[in-house]
Amino acid sequence: MLNPHPPTPATPFGIYVHVPFCAAKCPYCDFYSGRETSLLPAYVDAVKEELRTLERARDFADRSLFLRPLASVYFGGGTPSLLPAEALAGILRTVKETYRPQPDAEITVEVNPTMENKEAWFSSAAEAGVNRVSVGLQSAVPAERKALGRRGTAEDVKETVFAAQGAGIRNISVDLMLGIPGQTPETLRASMDFVLSLGVTHVSAYILKIEPGTVFEKRKEKLDLPDEDAVAEMYLYMCEYLKAQGMRHYEISNFCFGDAIGRHNFSYWQCGEYLGVGPAAHSFLNGRRFFYERDLAGFIAGAAPVDDGPGGDRDEVFLLTLRTDTGVCLPEFEKRFSFTLSPAFYRTVETYEAHGLVTYNAGRLCLTAQGFLLSNSIISALLAEF
Repeated sequence: MLNPHPPTPATPFGIYVHVPFCAAKCPYCDFYSGRETSLLPAYVDAVKEELRTLERARDFADRSLFLRPLASVYFGGGTPSLLPAEALAGILRTVKETYRPQPDAEITVEVNPTMENKEAWFSSAAEAGVNRVSVGLQSAVPAERKALGRRGTAEDVKETVFAAQGAGIRNISVDLMLGIPGQTPETLRASMDFVLSLGVTHVSAYILKIEPGTVFEKRKEKLDLPDEDAVAEMYLYMCEYLKAQGMRHYEISNFCFGDAIGRHNFSYWQCGEYLGVGPAAHSFLNGRRFFYERDLAGFIAGAAPVDDGPGGDRDEVFLLTLRTDTGVCLPEFEKRFSFTLSPAFYRTVETYEAHGLVTYNAGRLCLTAQGFLLSNSIISALLAEF
């Protein structure tokens, strides 16, 4: 069953821009990127042209998108901070001239802490409208950073955060990673304390996954990886520790102070719509998902995106929203999709609640921290009882 509430001219959406350039490839990363920086000017021109015309995405998007409120813009990668400041500003000018950004639109850029001319770059970015930054730390422990192939030091991260804050960008997220070779609860605590000392508003913490085709996959047997139980213990320790510092655990891998959620990504978990532009960028519009191929030259040459099927149906909404701390309001969910959950579904909920994996209060179903660890199997079992 498709989403029975299609977007209207008043429905906000987001824009994602994939920047497919990196100075070097991290051995664990499978995101699409390369080192062909000579193609950067042509890439920027192609992004701006597609944002202006939607010519390539015409089978999935129409010009009514230009009239809808734009809630967020997110530059991901790759390494978006490899964009010269004037190129970033040019893309944002195109966005503002073509769409209708809300006055408080969230504009995020992922940055690498080894970036050069930090103060000048952030000053230009802030002037162009950037109001949120995501900084890749992964770990503050030198041995762990080396194991991950991360360039630079924790001090570089500190300087990057302070440079962004100095430019007036106060909404700052820092990435951490769990399951790093050689990691222990003590080293994780050191990384968390380092992040908290920076005065940031948000932490994203992801468990290392060995992705096919990466250097880590080839070296997997030689990596000193914590076992599954140790990683689970570190995850729960992290959840409790950050909560004790006043952070809200609002999504499986995300924490924030106050209301500083990552609004662009939070929209994904609510099945919100977004236009993705750039090689490997994905989109969800008008009930359809589509993506551009992982091909920089092809994108520059004008290749159209590829259909990825329908999206926003009942199962997908349930799966995505249950990733968040607000969970799913079951009566509203049933009303939205005009169906009734089975007695077997509620018996399964009771079983999980007895084991401390979910909470069910006043009609709202949520995963606990322990439940987040087992979210895939729990959600699959619940969907099987629809």
